Amino acid sequence: MARLTQAQCRLCRSYGEKMFLKGAKCNSGKCPMIKRPFAPGQHGNRRKKESNYGLQLKEKQKAKRIYGILERQFKKYFALAERTKGVTGHTLLQLLERRLDNVAFRLCFAYSRAQARQLVRHNNIYVNNKKVNIPSYTVKEGDVIEVKGKEERLKAISEIRKDLKDRIVPKWLEQEKDALKGAVKSLPAREDLDFSIQEQLIVELYSK
Repeated sequence: MARLTQAQCRLCRSYGEKMFLKGAKCNSGKCPMIKRPFAPGQHGNRRKKESNYGLQLKEKQKAKRIYGILERQFKKYFALAERTKGVTGHTLLQLLERRLDNVAFRLCFAYSRAQARQLVRHNNIYVNNKKVNIPSYTVKEGDVIEVKGKEERLKAISEIRKDLKDRIVPKWLEQEKDALKGAVKSLPAREDLDFSIQEQLIVELYSK
């Protein structure tokens, strides 16, 4: 499991956009991206011209940070996307979106993907009534995702759902209002992503 050890707000500032690594906290007025919307470091507010390779690497690193995975696992996703019929870049993002920890995050069971990954690891996420504790598990169309566990944990997750009532659930997922439950209606489309990743740059980087 990938463990992010760097300061998360510095990562957002270095990429020049919010990646919501802290979940709901990123909407706070105290967010460093609002106070200091430039790269960290002594020369962070100076513009610098990046090479094509630099731009490609930046996009790959951004995708890894957003989904919280390491290089080896990311390469496996890319290799699978290359072997799959369709546009490689779109397929890659689709595979990342279908990770179980990301689906739990999208269904508002957690404030952030890191918290959603913890839910999966702690045996609180069930897929089709079967316990799944692997964050990288790939969901399929028709799968039903549900939160189960002790009453205290369920109560805490219910409070999170209330706090995140204004968060938009992607069209490819269906959230049950009266239960900690959701379903995969279809596979995610490119327009379902709510952040900017230029996947073609990632494809170009790995194609060298």
